[in-house]
Amino acid sequence: MTQKQVEKWPIPKSVNEIEHYMKQRVGLGVSFDIGVRKLKILRCDVHIYYINGLTDTMYIIQLIRELLGINNREKLSSDIFTLVENRLANQSVEKTQELDQLVTEVLSGLIGVVVDGADTAFIIDVRNYPGRMPMEPDTEKVVRGARDGFVENIVINTALVRRRIRDERLRFEMHKVGRRSITDVALAYIEDVADPDLLNILRQELKAIDIDGIPMADKTLEEFIVRQGANPYPIVRYTERADVAAAHILEGHVVIFCDTSPSVIITPTTFFHHVQHAEEFREAPAMGTFVRWTRFLGVFTSIFLLPLWLLFVLEPSLLPEKLSFIGPNKQTNIPIVVQLFMADFGIEFLRIAAIHTPTPLSTAMGLIAAVLIGQIAISVGLFVPEVILYVAVAGIGTFTTPSYELSVANKIARMLLMLAVAFFHLPGFVIGCTLWFIFLANMRALNTPYLWPFLPFEPRGFMQIIFRQAIPGSALRPSIVHPRNRFRQPPEG
Repeated sequence: MTQKQVEKWPIPKSVNEIEHYMKQRVGLGVSFDIGVRKLKILRCDVHIYYINGLTDTMYIIQLIRELLGINNREKLSSDIFTLVENRLANQSVEKTQELDQLVTEVLSGLIGVVVDGADTAFIIDVRNYPGRMPMEPDTEKVVRGARDGFVENIVINTALVRRRIRDERLRFEMHKVGRRSITDVALAYIEDVADPDLLNILRQELKAIDIDGIPMADKTLEEFIVRQGANPYPIVRYTERADVAAAHILEGHVVIFCDTSPSVIITPTTFFHHVQHAEEFREAPAMGTFVRWTRFLGVFTSIFLLPLWLLFVLEPSLLPEKLSFIGPNKQTNIPIVVQLFMADFGIEFLRIAAIHTPTPLSTAMGLIAAVLIGQIAISVGLFVPEVILYVAVAGIGTFTTPSYELSVANKIARMLLMLAVAFFHLPGFVIGCTLWFIFLANMRALNTPYLWPFLPFEPRGFMQIIFRQAIPGSALRPSIVHPRNRFRQPPEG
């Protein structure tokens, strides 16, 4: 039985019954953070339920003062429910007649006010979640640009986007996911631009999620929505920058916000979306194009440099005389392919260690790895110098890839190509590259061709990928998102 099929319980008219339910089912009196404040207002019981740490304490104190003031200003014959309603000085006050909704909202950080004799409760939004303030994401830094990034609070994240898109057609469609976690998930889109079919697919996928909770937030959502399986290549794009999310919403994408996550999911995306970076759009078009080409070169290097060099080492006859210097200059007891894998895994060890090491220590660790491990490994004959050189260049190309998920997927592809070259030499390289390309060409991300606009080929979109066009010249939205309104700028005439 899913969460949507659970029977709805009405709110009892007796506050004592509500309190009993809170004690038996919610943990009132056992969990220290669940609180209740009992008031007597004109001889009528009024209870306020809240969660310590998720609510604004000062507002609750002010609310109690307002409610207790009724005793000094009103008569006993007055309608208590109406009086309480008129004293709830807050911009967000809702009513509910369902007990499970009352409990869910209280556990989400809102407060619930129940009046004895009434079958309706008040839900007041006074959430004050613990968290950090918006700051620039470490993984998407820019030289010039906004320094505010998403945090773990969905309210702050949607506000950052709303600040950039003040369109009355911008929608943040809220959903609840998880039987126990009941996590807030919002679909962000522009109503007259986003593809209705894509929206329907995402709504159906979110409603179909039947799990107790999503503590890993957006990553769990991705696995339910796209069902990636063993495919290492990312099908959706993550970003922690509010300006990047806003730009994609304006293009016609649908962005998924998940509470407790500092990143959002952009759908649909292609391979080329994962190699774009905000830095390109913060510079002049010519400079942005140069940065983009440099990044493409880095991505290409991260995939093909090591397999190509290994192929030339195993098949020196493939090299012209002017490039005959490529390859190890001395013999070694360890096969070159083994050295490449050892060095490649060594860089991966350092990357993982740097993530889990405090910043002051990670700097020292890098010096130790570069000076001691690398130099001594060459001196004792474990590696030839060329192996260290080419593995380092390929590693730098991996780090130039904006998408972390894509960089790891490319590393896996690189290792598979090296194995193909090691076993089958030139035929292995050709067949391996062909299978890799066919694999990407057959991929679809939410019914979107993964290699668009290269396959299927679209000249206008392909030129926008190769060259960073000026914004005044980008009059049309990408056709791949199937926008309802293709024009970003009004057509002339």
